[in-house]
Amino acid sequence: MSTYADYNFAKVMDYPDNRDELFIFDFTAGYDADFIRSKEWGVGKYNEKRLRMYLESMFDNERNVHMGIDIWRKSGEPVYSFWDGEVRYLQNNDQAGDYGPTIVIRYELNDSPLYALYGHLSKESLAMVSIGGEVKKGQKIATLGSKQVNGGWAPHLHFQLSVEDPGEADMPGVVAPKDREEALKRYPDPRIVLGNLY
Repeated sequence: MSTYADYNFAKVMDYPDNRDELFIFDFTAGYDADFIRSKEWGVGKYNEKRLRMYLESMFDNERNVHMGIDIWRKSGEPVYSFWDGEVRYLQNNDQAGDYGPTIVIRYELNDSPLYALYGHLSKESLAMVSIGGEVKKGQKIATLGSKQVNGGWAPHLHFQLSVEDPGEADMPGVVAPKDREEALKRYPDPRIVLGNLY
């Protein structure tokens, strides 16, 4: 799967190396925040069509195909940069159902740019890095936000990649099924840098 076989990326969170300790959620039937919080570590899949999850008006009642990977853990947990990069965008996407505090970092891999969005962060995260600032592989760049600040979700990291400059600290985390094929080209599978979490 990986086109970055020669890279030794850092983990974006301190999740266990034993993949059996990561609960793999299936959101094709809906979202249950209490069930999510009952798990020590959880992963939400890429390119998963999720039903009855994105109910806010911003999703137009049709966007439900997930373009990132979610790593579910309690608020306050540290988040790290997977490689050396440059912070390009910061903002608080504070609409209900959105990302809350969000960071986008530009990486240069295989002589091409790759942008990574780290979403659902704490407000304090926006002061931990600065636009134009360099970050190093394994550097703590953020912490997970609580439901009160992260758009209303059970605490987790939404991690998404883009081969194009998003122009702001935002990317469509879910797309409509009709836009799926084009989105898969623009937003590649995050496992190319995260490894085989599932």
